[in-house]
Amino acid sequence: MDGRASLAQSINPKPRRRAFAAGHPRSSGGLANSAVLRTARRWFNAIIEFPVPRGAGSSAAALLLLASASYGAVKGDHVADITAQVQDFCDQAAIVAGFGITEVALTGQQEVGRDDLLTSAGVTDRSSLLFLDAAKMRAGLLANPWVAEATVLKLYPNRLRIEIKERVPFALWQKAGVVSLISVDGIVLEPHVPRRFAALPQLVGAGAEKSGRDFLTVLARYPDIAASVESSVLVAERRWNLHLKGGVEVLLPETNAERALTTLSDLNRTKRLLARDIAAVDLRLTDRVIVRQSDAAAAARDEVVKAAEKARKAKGGKGTEA
Repeated sequence: MDGRASLAQSINPKPRRRAFAAGHPRSSGGLANSAVLRTARRWFNAIIEFPVPRGAGSSAAALLLLASASYGAVKGDHVADITAQVQDFCDQAAIVAGFGITEVALTGQQEVGRDDLLTSAGVTDRSSLLFLDAAKMRAGLLANPWVAEATVLKLYPNRLRIEIKERVPFALWQKAGVVSLISVDGIVLEPHVPRRFAALPQLVGAGAEKSGRDFLTVLARYPDIAASVESSVLVAERRWNLHLKGGVEVLLPETNAERALTTLSDLNRTKRLLARDIAAVDLRLTDRVIVRQSDAAAAARDEVVKAAEKARKAKGGKGTEA
């Protein structure tokens, strides 16, 4: 009996296995893991069985080649060249379609040549009206220092109109020994001075190109002084000195330069101050005018004083002997 009971127990272990499963805390985790595995298997099968569209491989290969080419263009710094080639291709296609530029009308230019303006605008004989960027053309025109304002009109199918307003040459500006031609707003128009502008007023010093307009406006109110000025020098970007054609230097105050010019004009009219043999007139003080003689005048004056002193002594000696 004991042997049969042991044999029956060994071949029927289900009650113990169920009891172990029912009492073991990992039983719920095993069921959850099984559900996750089944879900993952379904998704994997769905991906494997997904129908691939025809040509997908070719498209992927083309995208890979395009990405590689783009990366190579950027790394090799060829983007500008490629862009120019694409632009040229588009322009040629547009010209064939009837959008070639057959007429370019320019108005407002006087100092700037036609070719220079077209170059600034980026217009060539290979440009088409269809693919011209008017905003980019206008920016190119305004990059030319002579051009103050610019308007670009595209008149389809094949006409282009460019209207500009030029800056007016105002003065010659000297800085660090270099003389440039500037406009009234201080823009350098030319790094050198064309001969036809040599008679313009001369401004000297850092900042003179910006503040010169206001100062020359004040100076113009005294034409007798202005006609004698060779150059106006801005000192430390605070006040002005005038260098006159006769070699006289006039030192103006930092504030109320107009008052000082009025004083100078009155002295010149009543006493012909600027016609005298002097080197400088200092008007920086409000209560006095300081005049410095030239070296020659000072030497001559010293000689006169010495001669007068000698004559006085000689006259005094003769009186004692008598």
